[in-house]
Amino acid sequence: MQLRADRLAEHLAQAAARDGLRPLYTVWGDEALLVQEAADAVRSAARAAGHGERQVHTVAGAHFDWSGLLGAAQSMSLFSERQLVELRIPSGKPGKDGADALQRYCERLPPDVLTLVQLPRLDRQQQQSGWFTALDGAGVSVRIDPVDRAALPAWIAQRLARQGQRVADGEDGERALAWFADRVEGNLLAAHQEIQKLALLHPPGVLPGEAIEAAVLDVARFDTAQFGEAVLGGRLGRALRMLEALQAEGEAAVLVHWTLAEDIRALLRGREAMDAGKPLPLALREARVWGRKERLYERLLPALRSAALAPLLQEAQVCDGIVKGLRHPDWPHEPWAALRRLTIALVLRLRAR
Repeated sequence: MQLRADRLAEHLAQAAARDGLRPLYTVWGDEALLVQEAADAVRSAARAAGHGERQVHTVAGAHFDWSGLLGAAQSMSLFSERQLVELRIPSGKPGKDGADALQRYCERLPPDVLTLVQLPRLDRQQQQSGWFTALDGAGVSVRIDPVDRAALPAWIAQRLARQGQRVADGEDGERALAWFADRVEGNLLAAHQEIQKLALLHPPGVLPGEAIEAAVLDVARFDTAQFGEAVLGGRLGRALRMLEALQAEGEAAVLVHWTLAEDIRALLRGREAMDAGKPLPLALREARVWGRKERLYERLLPALRSAALAPLLQEAQVCDGIVKGLRHPDWPHEPWAALRRLTIALVLRLRAR
């Protein structure tokens, strides 16, 4: 049974009041704060249901003793009638022995034991694996998705409301939330801490925009995937801000360049496939585009022309040399300045189409 993260609290309350908790809960995702909160909610419900003894098993490396986990869960507790068994697999890869053990475990879930499994974000192949299907079928799986930039202001407002605070109504409040979101994007744990800071500094009620700006630090964190999405989305200001943040965080210039160059190559492959008469879905597969970028490519490819992309590929080759220590007479010598130039060129070309 799959469950949205925002429905977990309701599910646990209803389960406790009716038929009892499910025997197994799987919480998976990469958003550390939300994963921790979901796991804490399951633990709290388990304690309230009488699962007084807790065992924690962490799968680290290829030599985890799966037989020990199976035996520990099957044995009766000496100190309480019910147990909470936690299994953490930080890599998301239990291995062949682990996959077999998990499927056997789910086939014979021990009585009076509630099992909580924690996993990172899983790709499609992992989600379709026998071991994860067994976990999902034996209990409840809670998928934790990142809070993207578009949803972040509402998330901040919701968290402020929990502590009795809110922004002003109308455009002033929207601007304050947007400003807040820009400062904490990509760093939800720090965002949570900044929200808690506001509860310490100001009483319940309306928070003026200037109070938020005075208190909230710039703790935004970005990765190269987010940067690539901003570029493909034609959001030049956002892309350049991300580029500065990536440089400040110590990201390798060669990895940022790889993101830009790979997107240019994928656009060119997709456009050439369409020029050869192939439909857009097939062109996307040939361009090896999937996931969150797929929708961006669907919008861009029909209006692009191969002739417009070829010069960008040449510019990417020049930039590649610069980030690896070479020089070009017509380009900045500093790698991040060259990346800025390539970013601007790509965004403007995509806007013009």
